[in-house]
Amino acid sequence: MLFQFCMSTAAFAQPKNFIKLSQDILYAVKTGDPADSLIKQLAGADENDLYAELDTEEKKLAFWLNIYNAFTQTGLQKNPEAYKKRNQFFSDKFFMIAGKKLSLDLTEHGLLRHSKWKYSLGHFNKIFISAFEKRFRLEKLDFRIHFALNCGARSCPPIAFYKPEEINRQLDLATKVYLKNEVEYFSEENRVNVPAIFSWFRGDFGCKKGIIKILKDQKLIPPDSKPLLKWKNYDWTLTLKNYIDQ
Repeated sequence: MLFQFCMSTAAFAQPKNFIKLSQDILYAVKTGDPADSLIKQLAGADENDLYAELDTEEKKLAFWLNIYNAFTQTGLQKNPEAYKKRNQFFSDKFFMIAGKKLSLDLTEHGLLRHSKWKYSLGHFNKIFISAFEKRFRLEKLDFRIHFALNCGARSCPPIAFYKPEEINRQLDLATKVYLKNEVEYFSEENRVNVPAIFSWFRGDFGCKKGIIKILKDQKLIPPDSKPLLKWKNYDWTLTLKNYIDQ
């Protein structure tokens, strides 16, 4: 009888899918549907269950990108005035995942950027790292995340719904679209205007040599060119609901 009861209970157990939950929260934020019950599910999730699901880099990428974009949107929709003090907004721990209070800074620089110190231009890692961060961060920094994270500014890349099985195609496309719209090459002056993101996180991109390689790979500058890099100004005008289909 005990065996039969256990089998019956297992048959009605709902499979956990935290990546889909991250997508559902982002979709609710996009459409204006209530997201509180979904957010509570994520907050009350078991940490070990979450860890078991996020067992590849692709799954971590999709999950944390969705989480960052979703909670940036919901946070600023509830309180647009918080954007006037952006540093505080990004550093405040205002949402919870698997019982842990997290900030947008921790999500971006700790989990997605493998514990980079926010103000080091991508050159140095943080000294003090929590057990949660060590457990859930990506093992390798992927520079393409910078073309997928939306912090609410007009100059930010648009928001997509990321899926593990399509993440590389999606990030390649996000990189291509963003840079095509932002990069300006002037052959006569041997100069290329590039997004401020390249300056803020230059170490993530391999510094000047790496940035030039990326521009050549994207066919935005000639293969034999060595142009001067000029950082463009960033437009911090609050711009919410900037979504794109991928």
